[in-house]
Amino acid sequence: MNANTIERPETMAIPLLKEIHVQKYKRALFMICFFSSLFGGTVSTLMSVYLPVAVKDLMSNTSSAQYDNITAYISALFIFGWMVGGILWGILCDTLGRKKSFIYATLCYGLFTLTTAVAPSWFMVVVSRFMSGFGIGGVLVITTMLVSEGYQEKRRAVLLGILSISIPVGIFSAGLINYFVSYWRYAFVVGAIPVVLSGLAAIFFTESELWRSAQRKGIQARNNLRQLFNNENGKHLVMGSLIFGTALIGLWATFSWLPSWIQSLIQGAGGQKERGLAMMMMGGGGLLGGFVSGWIVNAIGVKKTLLLCFGISFILSVILFKLTTVLSTAVYFQIALITIFFGMSQGALSVYIPDLFPVSLRATATGVCFNLGRFFTAVAVFFIGSLVDFLGGYGNAIFWFSFVFLIGFVITFFSKPAIYAQQSK
Repeated sequence: MNANTIERPETMAIPLLKEIHVQKYKRALFMICFFSSLFGGTVSTLMSVYLPVAVKDLMSNTSSAQYDNITAYISALFIFGWMVGGILWGILCDTLGRKKSFIYATLCYGLFTLTTAVAPSWFMVVVSRFMSGFGIGGVLVITTMLVSEGYQEKRRAVLLGILSISIPVGIFSAGLINYFVSYWRYAFVVGAIPVVLSGLAAIFFTESELWRSAQRKGIQARNNLRQLFNNENGKHLVMGSLIFGTALIGLWATFSWLPSWIQSLIQGAGGQKERGLAMMMMGGGGLLGGFVSGWIVNAIGVKKTLLLCFGISFILSVILFKLTTVLSTAVYFQIALITIFFGMSQGALSVYIPDLFPVSLRATATGVCFNLGRFFTAVAVFFIGSLVDFLGGYGNAIFWFSFVFLIGFVITFFSKPAIYAQQSK
């Protein structure tokens, strides 16, 4: 045998070492994405948990009507910021690349969470919350792109499902913070953590190879808007936006006003621990749902998973918000159960939406689908605040908005399968 044909041990070891390096990088990438999204969930929910005390601290001698209006402003402007950020960061993600966009978006929401902690007035809280939402909206799109483009099909569905639980983990963390930290300003110091994560990403991240490949082929992001609204992509854009938007309206109408609903069931002083426990149960249920979503999608398909989530979410909303009048232990378990399906839907949508579009405009289109519904969600959350008294309480207001789950069910039932599911392999 010719000695030149014999592979030397050191030569054989090189591919193995490269593979080990790639796997270590992927783990680091996923963990940074996961924790950036996690603290985005924490920051997004933190003000909802502290609203009953933060607004009273910022505005003494506030009437009930003024209180409802101000809390609606704070919640709605945060979602508007999330919407605008998700769309604009999606465009930037396709233009500048995944790495730079992730760094800047994470830094944005971290810094403005810190400014919330020192805001001298409710107006500055609104501005800071808008900008926090602006950064978080980008992070959720960009992390989905980074994970979606970094893994093979079967593993990708599982990891995107696990990534989706970062939000309910963040919600759980917000409830945990509220449980132990009574002063709301101290709670918002948590914004320092995403600032650190943006620095780690600047050091360790490399650019997505799929995005680089699209750039090498001459597919420029400046053509994205024209491509986005052509016949095929335009149809998928409308369908994806409607499906994601209905899920989002139902979810936000629930957890934005859940603490106030819990407080209304208590009908007395106190309530801090009850509100915190309710949010922890909500986060825990969403965590479990998102965690198993990837395996459910692989087992029955993404469309059937979404139909299951929409249908059961509506049924459970009727039971929880229409029929419940007294706070009991069963209420906490019902909250956890409904959010299992909330979490499952978010994991399934993270798989479904990006596969509707080619890589060259995937972040832009996903950003639009993820965030166009937030405009209607912000209006819905504001509308709920105005209708609380008219409809007879938070429970009835949330119940009426749960009918969006039926709309989502119908749209999903008639939707077509994703056409670019094989492109990320």
